[in-house]
Amino acid sequence: QVQLVESGGGLVQPGGSLRLSCADSKTIFTFNAMGWYRQAPGKERELVATITSGGSTNYADFVKGRFIISRDNAKNTVYLQMNSLKPEDTAVYYCYAVLTIGGRSWGQGTQVTVSS
Repeated sequence: QVQLVESGGGLVQPGGSLRLSCADSKTIFTFNAMGWYRQAPGKERELVATITSGGSTNYADFVKGRFIISRDNAKNTVYLQMNSLKPEDTAVYYCYAVLTIGGRSWGQGTQVTVSS
């Protein structure tokens, strides 16, 4: 069973940076695409960024130029470097992974709060 564990969330001032990590603690399975969604209070979950096993990336327009997604395939880990954070980036961030054997797994979520 895949267990994606996220870390790196917290409170940051506007303009600051955070780096989120998401790792499969058991490192048994291999993944195709991995990525991040977020959900703000009262809003639907929205896609933030994705990355394929080959390293191709895709970003939502609202984070382009500010966020960078990367991954370490050997460690089954995906990262999200978040720069120039804005109050509207406040949300719970969820990682996901598409397994090569089929199916999708989710992390438990990590809170990011951008406030002065």
